[in-house]
Parts: sequence; structure tokens; C-alpha cells
Amino acid sequence: MTSHKHNHTWIILLLGSLCVVTPFAIDMYLPAFATIAAEFGTTTSAISISLSTYFVGFALGQVIYGPLLDRFGRKRPLYVGLVIYILCSAGCAVSPSLQTFTVLRFLEALGGCVAQVAAIAMVRDFFPVKESAKIFSLLFLMIGVSPLAAPTVGSLIMAGPGWRWIFALLAAIAFVILMVTFFLLPEGHTPDHSVSLRPGPLLAGFQTIFRDRQFLTYTLAGAFSFAGLFAYVAGSPVIFMDGFHMGTKAFGIVFAVLVMGFIGGNQVNIFLLRRFSSRQIFFAALVVQVVTGLLFYAGMRGHLIGLNGTLVLFFIFLSCIGLTYPNGAALGLAPFSRDAGRASALLGFLQTGTGAVISLCIGLMGARAIALLLATTAVAGLAILLAGRAGLQEIVGSEETETVLMH
Repeated sequence: MTSHKHNHTWIILLLGSLCVVTPFAIDMYLPAFATIAAEFGTTTSAISISLSTYFVGFALGQVIYGPLLDRFGRKRPLYVGLVIYILCSAGCAVSPSLQTFTVLRFLEALGGCVAQVAAIAMVRDFFPVKESAKIFSLLFLMIGVSPLAAPTVGSLIMAGPGWRWIFALLAAIAFVILMVTFFLLPEGHTPDHSVSLRPGPLLAGFQTIFRDRQFLTYTLAGAFSFAGLFAYVAGSPVIFMDGFHMGTKAFGIVFAVLVMGFIGGNQVNIFLLRRFSSRQIFFAALVVQVVTGLLFYAGMRGHLIGLNGTLVLFFIFLSCIGLTYPNGAALGLAPFSRDAGRASALLGFLQTGTGAVISLCIGLMGARAIALLLATTAVAGLAILLAGRAGLQEIVGSEETETVLMH
């Protein structure tokens, strides 16, 4: 029994290492926005578009890898994607122009996204449905380390060899994770050669998953809730460095402290699951997120909040996302086991795609759009949840099968 528990702990750590590939690629170069902008002769908002293109590549890549993970097993597609990520990270380090840099960021995401979609699918491979939300929370604890460490590491590299070495380090980290995956991670899924890679059957398979009402409701509601995190990541350099005139070091500290809200929400979720179901936690957290988003929007519009108010409201908002994300993911994926790779990919595509659109809006519209987008995405998530769950007769959730009659 003890060795079985140790084995599960080791698998969680390995899955967690895969989950940090993308957060490190996003967070480590945030303090370098102003420096990169100066070197390429552009604005900080224009550099944030390179972040948006990463999100777009991350979203699209998941749809590509989902069927591959079901057909060929989890590890072989992982190797291919991580190698692409490593090569493109190295390319970013020597980019001669903003255009080249932005394209390589897109390709970097297209490769690196396989790490997270595979890790999420393997939660269903290695753990029962009733433990999914708890395992997701543990994985997000490891994901949460990146916003604490990555901007600080990025700032230190900026003070030393320069921003280009940030991407050299990203390539090195991914290489280590590739080696660990190759030698130590067990294969979680027997290759299923009945999974067709032809466009027709492929689209039909995704359509079947998309039509599942529980998947659709909790994935889309979770996507709009989670989009708030993308808005924060894309908008925080503009708000704090441009708006509040913070330096690189101060921004790194503030960014890390605020993301503690997201981490804290994830860890509080583990304890809440002992008393409440995933659907109850998801609903309550989404309601609080809506209220917080509306307060932030009203405060910004009326010029009623300054730096302290912004910090408090961001912290609460991110804490709510820390609660909605693991429960939304667990409830969305619960009906699937054989198709876990494709379901995980579609979940990731919808959630990341929504976030990519939101972050792109910030890059194009500037800081003024951030408060509005935070409020509207949360409201949209709650509206989708209320509309979708009204037609659900049975919810597969935090218990093996949780039957709920909705009136």
C-alpha cells in the first residue's frame, strides 16, 4: 500500500513537471517586456501580442495532439512536441526581429502545449474520477510555483547576461523534463489504433465530445472564468509597469504575490472537497468572481481605486479562478476515459482559445480594456453555467456518479 502511494506521488510530480513547461514560457519573460520593446523599437503593448500568439499556438496545438495521444500513447507525441519547443526556444534567443520572435513564439507554443494536454489526460489514466479534482489541485500547486519563481529568475537574467538568455534557459529546462519523461514516466495509455487521424472521423470524434452537455457546460463556463487569468497575465505589465510606473523588480514581486491567490485557491479546494462537491465549489467561486470583476470595473471606470484596491481585487479574483479551474476541468473530463486525450485537448483548446482572444484584445486595445474584460468574462461564465446545468439530469463528478435532478 505504501509503495503504491509513493508511486502515485512520483507520478504526480512527473505530471507536474510537464505542466510547468508553458507557465515558465509565459511568466519568465514578462519582466523583459520593456527591454525587448526597446531593442525591437516598439511598445510594451506590441510585445504583449507575442504573448497572445503563444496562447493561440497553445490552443491550436492541443487539438492536434489530442488524437495523437489517444492513437500512439502518451509518450511518443510528448517527445516530438518537446523537441519542437526546445528548438523554437533556442530560436527565440537569437531572433533578429520582432516578427521572427513572434512567429517562433507561436511555434514554440505549438510544440510545448503537448506537455500540459498529455499531463491532464494522464490524470484520467492513473487516477479514478473521484480523485480528479484533488489531483488537478496538486498539479496546479506546481504550476503555481512558476509565477513565483519565473519572473524573479527572468529579472536576474535581465540584470546579468540579458533577455535572450531567458529563452536559452527555457530550452534547457525543457530538455531536462524531456529526459525525465523518457526515463522515468510510465506509459499511461495503450495505443489505440482504432482512433482515426483522417479529418472526417477526427472531427466527428471531437463533435461527439463537444455534444456532451456536462463537458460543454463546465468546459465553457470554466473557459470564461479561466480567461480572467489570461487577462491578468497579459495586462499586468501594462497596468503595473506602465500605469503605476513599477520597476522590473517590484513588478516581479507584485506578480508573484498576486498569483499566490491562484495557488491558494487551488490548495483551499483540496480541503473544500472534503465537505462539498466539485459543482458546489465551482458555482460559489464563480459567483464571487463575478462580483469581484464588476467591482473592479466600476472602480476603474469611476477612478475610485488605486494601487492598493487593484491589488486586493486582483488577489480575490485570481483566488476564485484557483477554485473554478480544477473543478471545471474535473467535471468536464469526468464522462470520458477512452477518449481522455481528445477530451483533454478539446477542453484545453476551448479554455486557452478563449484566453488567447481575451489577451489579444488587451494587446490591441490597451490597458483600458482589462477591467471590462475581467468583468464580462466572469459574467459570461456564470451565464453559461446557469443555462447549461438547467438541462443536466445526471452529473458525473466528485463522486463516482453524482445524480442531480435540476429543476
